[in-house]
Amino acid sequence: MSDKMNLLMFSGEYDKAMAGLILANAARELDVEVTMFFAFWGLWLVRDPEKVSNEDKTIYEKMFSAFSPKGAEDLPLSKMNFNGLGKKLLVDMMDDHHAPHVIHFLKGAQKKQVKFYGCKLSLEIMGFKQEELIPELEIVDAKTYLKNALQSNMQLFI
Repeated sequence: MSDKMNLLMFSGEYDKAMAGLILANAARELDVEVTMFFAFWGLWLVRDPEKVSNEDKTIYEKMFSAFSPKGAEDLPLSKMNFNGLGKKLLVDMMDDHHAPHVIHFLKGAQKKQVKFYGCKLSLEIMGFKQEELIPELEIVDAKTYLKNALQSNMQLFI
């Protein structure tokens, strides 16, 4: 059995997304197979800001979409967000240290062939369409995710 890591991305917060993506990229560099399963708020991380649409959505889905982050760089911080000021300070400090942003880690994971799964039920409840998400994301049910997780050496919930 080769080494496999499975991350369930439930959080929709910048710092937590960054942690998960750093681990995914590092694991791929160690030749570990990596699967990331995005559920509920975690789906915000894999929204494509260029493809967000209100077409064929209910009024509730349109409202939810309007108040949701449009993609990885729009995510708030989990602590000290202060209506976006805390995140701006963090990003400025990252820039001062020439550290990559979360979008860079997401693109790195895509290039390194991390497997991206999106929770079918979460997608339906939140009113997102597959077309609004990154093309690498495969929509699956919980059983498919669990089969993958059960075959992994490491499971992480972020």
